[in-house]
Amino acid sequence: MAVNMPRPPFDPELAAVLAILADQIPPTLTAQMIPDMRRTAPAEVTDETLEDAGLTRRDVPVPGYRGAGITVSVIARRDHQRPGPGIYHTHGGGMVSGNRFSGLIQALPWVLEHDAVLVTVEYRLAPEHPDPHPVEDCYAGLLWTAEHARELGMDPDRLIIAGQSAGGGLAAGTALLARDRQGPPLAGQVLMYPMLDDRDQTVSSVQFDAVGVWDRGSNVMGWTALLGERRGTDEVSIYAAPARATDLTGLPPAFIDCGSAEVFRDEDVAYATALWHAGVQTELHVWPGGFHGFDLTAPHTALAHAMTAARNAWVARILGS
Repeated sequence: MAVNMPRPPFDPELAAVLAILADQIPPTLTAQMIPDMRRTAPAEVTDETLEDAGLTRRDVPVPGYRGAGITVSVIARRDHQRPGPGIYHTHGGGMVSGNRFSGLIQALPWVLEHDAVLVTVEYRLAPEHPDPHPVEDCYAGLLWTAEHARELGMDPDRLIIAGQSAGGGLAAGTALLARDRQGPPLAGQVLMYPMLDDRDQTVSSVQFDAVGVWDRGSNVMGWTALLGERRGTDEVSIYAAPARATDLTGLPPAFIDCGSAEVFRDEDVAYATALWHAGVQTELHVWPGGFHGFDLTAPHTALAHAMTAARNAWVARILGS
């Protein structure tokens, strides 16, 4: 594939945002930047945010992979009426950064509108904790959530999993683990521009090299941190890289969205197609000119409003509110 191959243009509103971000975020992130990525990550959801929205939060220590301690936060409306739908959240950050509050702003409206209870998990990050730690931590947190659903005020029959970017890949991997281990049944999976494929072989990965947000080089860095020398080989499990799965039967209904101008476009479209081939009800949106995570970076734009509205409508249908 040619390095300088043509690519879909960025949406004009989003291109203006990218011009501003160019002075703040380098197009390609390297392993040496991981400490700074973690240190400078914005506090997207704070206690003040939750309090102003009428939400409560409590932190709970739970057993993660191989019994190691991890933390989940339980968030609900202050006037929560039991039981309500459940939301299990896996955050983004390229497998190497972020925390359980990263991207959470996307899911808080679901808690408010549907009187849902949300559990968000602090899984351990690569490269200090490579695969299978992140996805196994996420699955362990899901098991805890399902086992304690009633006391958390959740209806276990209306439990969905949701994650963005790396968290979208972890959500897909966790859903596969739940299916294969006869674990908690899920009513749906919300995969927001998910990171699904470690093999770096799609057209979109070439098109968005050294341009946009989370480009090809950044993606290779994230997968290498997670998988090390196994990246791109036959030694990678479907739970780490769900795009490798050849049997997607028996999975819960899925919602997948991404931008047309991002690395993950082709693997996300392929995963939606594979879900349809397996008989899984799936809704797919590819937003024209959208760069990776534009709804979080540029929530004021028309395209971000449309993306959020479509996602929220799907969640409303699944949660039955």
